[in-house]
Amino acid sequence: MARAWQHPFLNVFRHFRVDEWKRSAKQGDVAVVTDKTLKGAVYRIRGSVSAANYIQLPKSSTQSLGLTGRYLYVLFRPLPSKHFVIHLDVSSKDNQVIRVSFSNLFKEFKSTATWLQFPLVLEARTPQRDLVGLAPSGARWTCLQLDLQDVLLVYLNRCYGHLKSIRLCASLLVRNLYTSDLCFEPAISGAQWAKLPVTPMPREMAFPVPKGESWHDRYIHVRFPSESLKVPSKPIEKSCSPPEAVLLGPGPQPLPCLVASSKPVRFSVSPVVQTPSPTASGRAPLAPRPFPEVSLSQERSDASNADGPGFHSLEPWAQVEASDVHTAAAGTHVLTHESAEVPVARTGSCEGFLPDPVLRLKGVIGFGGHGTRQALWTPDGAAVVYPCHAVIVVLLVDTGEQRFFLGHTDKVSALALDGSSSLLASAQARAPSVMRLWDFQTGRCLCLFRSPMHVVCSLSFSDSGALLCGVGKDHHGRTMVVAWGTGQVGLGGEVVVLAKAHTDFDVQAFRVTFFDETRMASCGQGSVRLWRLRGGALRSCPVDLGEHHALQFTDLAFKQARDGCPEPSAAMLLVCSRSGHILEIDCQRMVVRHARRLLPTRTPGGPHPQKQTFSSGPGIAISSLSVSPAMCAVGSEDGFLRLWPLDFSSVLLEAEHEGPVSSVCVSPDGLRVLSATSSGHLGFLDTLSRVYHMLARSHTAPVLALAMEQRRGQLATVSQDRTVRIWDLATLQQLYDFTSSEEAPCAVTFHPTRPTFFCGFSSGAVRSFSLEAAEVLVEHTCHRGAVTSLTATPDGRLLFSSCSQGSLAQYSCADPQWHVLRVAADMVCPDAPASPSALAVSRDGRLLAFVGPSRCTVTVMGSASLDELLRVDIGTLDLASSRLDSAMAVCFGPAALGHLLVSTSSNRVVVLDAVSGRIIRELPGVHPEPCPSLTLSEDARFLLIAAGRTIKVWDYATQASPGPQVYIGHSEPVQAVAFSPDQQQVLSAGDAVFLWDVLAATESDQSFPGAPPACKTGLGAGPLEDAASRASELPRQQVPKPSQASPPRLGVCARPPEGGDGARDTRNSGAPRTTYLASCKAFTPARVSCSPHSAKGTCLPPASGGWLRLKAVVGYSGNGRANMVWRPDTGFFAYTCGRLVVVEDLHSGAQQHWSGHSAEISTLALSHSAQVLASASGRSSTTAHCQIRVWDVSGGLCQHLIFPHSTTVLALAFSPDDRLLVTLGDHDGRTLALWGTATYDLVSSTRLPEPVHGVAFNPWDAGELTCVGQGTVTFWLLQLRGADISLQVRREPVPEAVGAGELTSLCYGAPPLLYCGTSSGQVCVWDTRAGRCFLSWEADDGGIGLLLFSGSRLVSGSSTGRLCLWAVGAVSELRCKGSGARSSSVFMEHELVLDGAVVSASFDDSVDMGVVGTTAGTLWFVSWAEGTSTRLISGHRSKVNEVVFSPGESHCATCSEDGSVRVWALASMELVIQFQVLNQSCLCLAWSPPCCGRPEQQRLAAGYGDGSLRIFSISRTAMELKMHPHPVALTSVAFSTDGQTVLSGDKDGLVAVSHPRTGTTFRVLSDHQGAPISTICVTCKECEDLGVEGTDLWLAASGDQRVSVWASDWLRNRCELVDWLSFPMPATTETQGHLPPSLAAFCPWDGALLMYVGPGVYKEVIIYNLCQKQSAC
Repeated sequence: MARAWQHPFLNVFRHFRVDEWKRSAKQGDVAVVTDKTLKGAVYRIRGSVSAANYIQLPKSSTQSLGLTGRYLYVLFRPLPSKHFVIHLDVSSKDNQVIRVSFSNLFKEFKSTATWLQFPLVLEARTPQRDLVGLAPSGARWTCLQLDLQDVLLVYLNRCYGHLKSIRLCASLLVRNLYTSDLCFEPAISGAQWAKLPVTPMPREMAFPVPKGESWHDRYIHVRFPSESLKVPSKPIEKSCSPPEAVLLGPGPQPLPCLVASSKPVRFSVSPVVQTPSPTASGRAPLAPRPFPEVSLSQERSDASNADGPGFHSLEPWAQVEASDVHTAAAGTHVLTHESAEVPVARTGSCEGFLPDPVLRLKGVIGFGGHGTRQALWTPDGAAVVYPCHAVIVVLLVDTGEQRFFLGHTDKVSALALDGSSSLLASAQARAPSVMRLWDFQTGRCLCLFRSPMHVVCSLSFSDSGALLCGVGKDHHGRTMVVAWGTGQVGLGGEVVVLAKAHTDFDVQAFRVTFFDETRMASCGQGSVRLWRLRGGALRSCPVDLGEHHALQFTDLAFKQARDGCPEPSAAMLLVCSRSGHILEIDCQRMVVRHARRLLPTRTPGGPHPQKQTFSSGPGIAISSLSVSPAMCAVGSEDGFLRLWPLDFSSVLLEAEHEGPVSSVCVSPDGLRVLSATSSGHLGFLDTLSRVYHMLARSHTAPVLALAMEQRRGQLATVSQDRTVRIWDLATLQQLYDFTSSEEAPCAVTFHPTRPTFFCGFSSGAVRSFSLEAAEVLVEHTCHRGAVTSLTATPDGRLLFSSCSQGSLAQYSCADPQWHVLRVAADMVCPDAPASPSALAVSRDGRLLAFVGPSRCTVTVMGSASLDELLRVDIGTLDLASSRLDSAMAVCFGPAALGHLLVSTSSNRVVVLDAVSGRIIRELPGVHPEPCPSLTLSEDARFLLIAAGRTIKVWDYATQASPGPQVYIGHSEPVQAVAFSPDQQQVLSAGDAVFLWDVLAATESDQSFPGAPPACKTGLGAGPLEDAASRASELPRQQVPKPSQASPPRLGVCARPPEGGDGARDTRNSGAPRTTYLASCKAFTPARVSCSPHSAKGTCLPPASGGWLRLKAVVGYSGNGRANMVWRPDTGFFAYTCGRLVVVEDLHSGAQQHWSGHSAEISTLALSHSAQVLASASGRSSTTAHCQIRVWDVSGGLCQHLIFPHSTTVLALAFSPDDRLLVTLGDHDGRTLALWGTATYDLVSSTRLPEPVHGVAFNPWDAGELTCVGQGTVTFWLLQLRGADISLQVRREPVPEAVGAGELTSLCYGAPPLLYCGTSSGQVCVWDTRAGRCFLSWEADDGGIGLLLFSGSRLVSGSSTGRLCLWAVGAVSELRCKGSGARSSSVFMEHELVLDGAVVSASFDDSVDMGVVGTTAGTLWFVSWAEGTSTRLISGHRSKVNEVVFSPGESHCATCSEDGSVRVWALASMELVIQFQVLNQSCLCLAWSPPCCGRPEQQRLAAGYGDGSLRIFSISRTAMELKMHPHPVALTSVAFSTDGQTVLSGDKDGLVAVSHPRTGTTFRVLSDHQGAPISTICVTCKECEDLGVEGTDLWLAASGDQRVSVWASDWLRNRCELVDWLSFPMPATTETQGHLPPSLAAFCPWDGALLMYVGPGVYKEVIIYNLCQKQSAC
């Protein structure tokens, strides 16, 4: 009999619809009444004859309930002074029906073969009274918990089958009946049960308990039989001594009588429900005591239910007992085991995994890639936007800070920015061209679409950003112009193609006019054309060029009239050509007004070339021009940038470049002129100071190798452009370059100690260069072939080089005149490709490794003697492969490990022991292509691999690494990767040089992988912890780092100090222990500390590496699809929130958080066995493919990680037998992939011809699956041929009767039916055998995004938020009618309207209850029987801007971009209050202080994007006041200490002081004007010691790193400046995008101390003493 639908529990009254009396029966006086205690409806059964007044389930005795739950819970209350009877008909597994009865009518226990009668007595606890009697007058609500399995086993030696029927007879009140296989504890609260191994009562079943009261004071819990193995031999009476007991067995049975008590007691089989009497036993009753912290007893009885009849098994919680054993019912003696702690078994490794992401792009050295014409100013003139191969860089010209747009996989060929800096458009070069639209302010990709053009050459935005035009080539090579509508992209819409046009004329430049968005202009070979967009078509007409019709035009710009007139008649068009001509064209008349030509002649008295009109001779080839209202900038191929007046009378200014100028652009203010050259230079000319500023330089060919120097912070690179360049790593600016026209540099390395670097060339020469003199020092030509690799020992004594002819050279570098020591021929593999990792020296300098003498061998030598120590044959390592493996690159690990890493041609990384050559571990399948470069960090945490066009980072310290993190950005293969000498940064070189920040701090005292276990369990902190605890009671903010002075070197297996194990107690944290050196001299105090003696304590961080542990997540990702799963049979409930999978216990609210995804999760799928969960996420800025993680449900561990698609995964589904997993790519990818779940290898993959919206397996046939999409239903038949699976496809078009909409959802019904939903709101039904649609009906006004079927019911969810339940039982009969079927047989049973489009749902098998998710970020519990929807989880719809806490820290408030302010209870994280403001963003929040009136008068102040400030009352849940103190968005708000004043700051730097009761603003401070206010902090402090008067001390911090401190007394309208602090800004920041905020706060216990953190030279927290006017550190 099916059991799954009854888990975790079953509401019997709801399931059998007792209120309808169709499946149940009532007799006599049965009514529904409202109970005051439970505050809800209950059933009252009363009458003088119990047998004549009852409720019976099911209705007929010939029917069966079929309930298989082991426990039956009866929630009832006996009526005072009345009798009651409860009859249960229970069926055993041998189909014997036994009646089990409980009543206070029975005087004694009776039993026959088919009937058990148990007395259940409730009256005062007096030993003289007989146990039989009426219910007492004070009878309370009772939870009667019956273990039906043990009842039959103990008393009849039968095995329990199922519960057949129930009859509840007068006189009693009954709330409900429940069955479950779980043993619930009704009285255990959430805080208590977290420490006990018990399961709390679900909320639906629980009795309400008022705050501050005890459950046992209000209710009674009866559990029968007991878990105890001992039972009394006679009825229990009040006694202080335990009664005699016997072991339950097949022998004579005890006389049971149910015992109920308000105490939490497990008792034996003798139950007496008694009410405590103050006169019983002559002594006062003991007060209830709380549960002690108890542990599980490790003693188990050998008796078990499975071992034989008559034996009772101990449950795991059987030893959890009451502390007051003598106050148990009737004095039952119970043995308890008390313990100080609960032992917890911890599994898994205690080593941490990589943070995600571990790398963040900090800087890029490079410019251009596809070309150097794409460089432009932002509209505010503060930044320059340009491409660097596949990365788009935004460079702030004043600070040098870079931020990046990552996502393109090939070189960017075109850029365009709208006039408001809102939208950025980009196109990549490789055909077919992919285009992206970005939110320029946030860097988020708004839209990704494929261009109709094969290659995009140029893009141009209209000023408003609503129109985007592009020019390129189609696949036939014809010029094509496309216009897109982009006005709705920022609002969630899509890009729309407005018009397309082909032209036979050449187009070199294309611009949308500034005066009319429907007009454009283009120029090219022999043509200048004006375009217009009208009526959905692009049309053009030529300009009459006259005698200039043969010129080759290169660029154009619009010239606006000086009066600023925007009319077309006032605008002129300037066009330049390669012959030096500049034509001025009237846009209205389409004729040439003026024609000028620039010639390279010089006037006798001046050095500057002057213009001449129509002169003979070759002109200056002009490549670009840009116009401002006052001048025209011209860039030419002679390398000059020239500024001319608009009449071109004479040159105003010129700047000579190192190469031809390819692009010029005048800034919006006309004061700066940006120029780019074809040689890879980008800079701007400041017209006021007449100074040229270089912004970026670049190699013009791929970079082959790199090297870093630590002391000077310099980087050396060699490139195929035959240059060697030296860069400053701090500023990313070029310091030197060395060019060789005859030979190409191939390899480079720095001398470790001297300002010298070595470079190897294609001629075989190795030269040393002086960085101080910028000249060649020494040259050696001992190689006959090109130098392939260079490396030096860490001490700088030896240098090694190899060449393409196989020779290896050793040099002595002890003095500047270095010389050759040895040259050995045929040592290095001669035909190996050039690689920076072809040679490797160990970290201690003793060993040298290289690939050779053949590609299949790796040789290890002594670096000083060159004696061969080890030779490893790589070709024999992979015995399973049929082809011979070869080595590609080598790398040594830290000396303490002794590891040698080898990357091979079979895409593996093999880790060898550098001494013995044995294989330690292997990383298979690191990349489809061989890796030319790899390196391991000094702490052996991170393995860095150059993998094609990506960088992969592996968690080397974790033996069972789930896979690498992949970082994109390079458009060509990465040639070299390296860690910086301080291990804080990573560099990668290929098409450009990328600088990455390492986001995981490395620890010098970390145990290496492979160290003895004693080292991994943790070293004692010893004296360090003692000294730290005496030094400061404040927790240290970061892990202490080694000092510059070398500490005493400790062995890897250093032992704890004497007198203890030295391990920190992590018993309660649940985190692994951390290793610390047992010497406080090895560390320097953090900058936040004053000195080791001035502070009062220091606390070391926990072993997990941070102070914070994620406890709870509030929110649900409403923008996913099918991203929630719920299994009623197992209780498993999971949903997604951002990058997390949240697994939540619906009973207790406890959460697990499964992390690992690098982007937001899009969908989930749970296997049919409920043992495996698959989650899929889209691509992130660091990964080229989306990610699917396969989780073990029981352990919560990621078992497999696969990368199936290059685009977002739209849907996942397991086959009915769980042998296959199907994944569906989105509309861009359109890929359907099948994976075998045994190994999760790809079984089959196919490209779909059209976008598909959904996929599902046939639940009745694992070999069939179906897809729905645009106008078709696709049936796939899976055929197994050996180990391969082939797909047979059958496509059926959607009939016209269904409508023109797309099919958006599907689900299988009863065989052979398939239900499909459409975007127009239709539901159509298909016969899968015949492949035809025979029925459809209109289910909704919006698109049907979700369909679920079970039994004879169908659930539909739409984009309008409607959730409908349909009765479709008659549909199977309509199938025979074919197209003549009518939808009248389908009717709607229920309908609910939710708060957003339905995106996910899970229901039980009967479709009575389920969980539904919406786009509003809400998860609803839906009950069709009650017609209700209960909010389970609700988060903000968009970004949360601020969190504030109540004074008592019992609640917190949040504000969000969605305009809502929400108040949450911290104990339960449940939403208490919500204030919603439409069409506004709430940016800041403040909670009134505790001294502000009474607690019920607490208020919230919220600041909004329109400059308004609203005051909300917490107690009245209403808005009290709205004021408008600012014209722009508020950024910070705070109350004064008395709560009578509100201070608010805005993004323009103004601080307003207002009255929250009257709404008047009585003071505005403009001292910070120009920079946004980031923080306002107020503290209560008498300010006399600061030399000013005031009751409040408050500060304001702004984005320009300034903090002002004020003393105020607002009642007297006084406000005086106390101090003004300015903090320096570094030349370049390490942040990506916008600067981090400047934050400041007062010390809570000393108002004279101010703490500040913000962008600065150091990563530090600055403490400032206001009294001493100096830093406290």
